[in-house]
Amino acid sequence: MQHNKIPELTEAARKKFSQFRALNLEHGEAVAWETMLEGFPELQKQRMGTLLALPTLFEGFRAAVPYFSAIGMEMDVLDISNRGVDAVLEIQRFCPYLEVCREYGFETPCHIICEMDMEASHRAFPDMKGEILSRQAFGSPVCIFKYERPAKHQPEKPARRAES
Repeated sequence: MQHNKIPELTEAARKKFSQFRALNLEHGEAVAWETMLEGFPELQKQRMGTLLALPTLFEGFRAAVPYFSAIGMEMDVLDISNRGVDAVLEIQRFCPYLEVCREYGFETPCHIICEMDMEASHRAFPDMKGEILSRQAFGSPVCIFKYERPAKHQPEKPARRAES
């Protein structure tokens, strides 16, 4: 896939890394983190609300694939729902942030980009949990994110008849 839209992501990441670094130097990591999160959960609600309103996370995340493709990222989604839990794995094959984070003195982009996205999503949608299972920044071939929430609709099971 051509990563022709990546300059837009890279520029947004540069701003985020620069802002986090400045806040961190001035106020420390905890204040920098919370300051960067201000307004972010509301933005996540705007970005993801319609998608997460779909009956399953799989449907919502699959609907996001064209958006990620349009900005040059390669995303796959796997439905792992089970036992009353609506769950997906989001697999990102390309990380546009790996190089730019080093320009600002960060070892990996994970804390400032991915972990912050996860936290903002959780604050925006408290019933949804997210976890990073695999990171390209740590040598994995892909980044894998797991999202889960209670299933909205559980199919009704037919009543079992007692055997005679």
